[in-house]
Amino acid sequence: MTDQIRIERLEFRSRCGVTPEERARAQPLAVDLELDCRMDQAGVSDDLRHTIDYAAVARRIVEIGTGREAQLLESIAEQLVAALFAEFPVGRIKLWLRKLHPPILQITSSVGITLERTRLTQLLLRADPHPSRFLVQQLDRLPKGLILDVAAGRGRHALFLSSLGYQVEAVDRDQLALTQLLADARTRHLVGVTTQALDLESPHPPDLGEERYDAILVFFYLNRPIFPHLFRALKPGGLFIYETFLIDHHLRYQHPRRREFCLGHGELLGLTSGLRVLHYDEGLHEGARDGDSAYTAQLVAQKPFTPGTST
Repeated sequence: MTDQIRIERLEFRSRCGVTPEERARAQPLAVDLELDCRMDQAGVSDDLRHTIDYAAVARRIVEIGTGREAQLLESIAEQLVAALFAEFPVGRIKLWLRKLHPPILQITSSVGITLERTRLTQLLLRADPHPSRFLVQQLDRLPKGLILDVAAGRGRHALFLSSLGYQVEAVDRDQLALTQLLADARTRHLVGVTTQALDLESPHPPDLGEERYDAILVFFYLNRPIFPHLFRALKPGGLFIYETFLIDHHLRYQHPRRREFCLGHGELLGLTSGLRVLHYDEGLHEGARDGDSAYTAQLVAQKPFTPGTST
């Protein structure tokens, strides 16, 4: 069972309403909250530092609720949820925000809205740009540790994973894109991202080290000669997560323009034959590329702990 802190009927007054007349004076609002959090350490230590200070939560809610004018309860609720996730170590929030005694004759008690969000859902809603749906689906497999994001571009995956607490090294040959990635990381106060400008397609592929990374990600980048170098850089037991276009996408949409930038059917399994395949799929996948559907091959594979144990 999940540990929870519950706050019932926290009341404050706010200028909230669609019409100027409604916002002319503050009206009574009430909030009920469920906050999922860990309490085991606080239960042993009896120390407020090891749990969430619900008095601080209440003060923050009142500060936000009374400090702004809004037309919709939805707007206030979104700001409350965003602030609580940003400022307190909660895993899930369920919030019921309601207007007490609204100026509608037939409603004798209250009218309100309920929002329920996990921390991951909140991050996905606010992620810009959005990560690949396939990566999100594999988060439960992804080990904590150092992750290499290959051909990272402006860092849609590096930034997203850093926001979840991962250490990510982003490599790309586009120095301008990496500079923008770091600027975005600083704006979002993300400290777990480093970058390195590398020409991954040079005749002599760069040295990525040996058994250095806990996971390696490659999304929509196909450079067949570099695969052995990636596997060499992956720790035993580390994960290789890969997705890129199938030849079907080129044949249907003429994208990518050159068919050699697309995988043939079953080709990815051959390129990763030294790894233990945990997941593999080919076909039309939703949310694959910039939120759109695409014909792709998707793979999750693990580097064996002992040579020769790939199956």
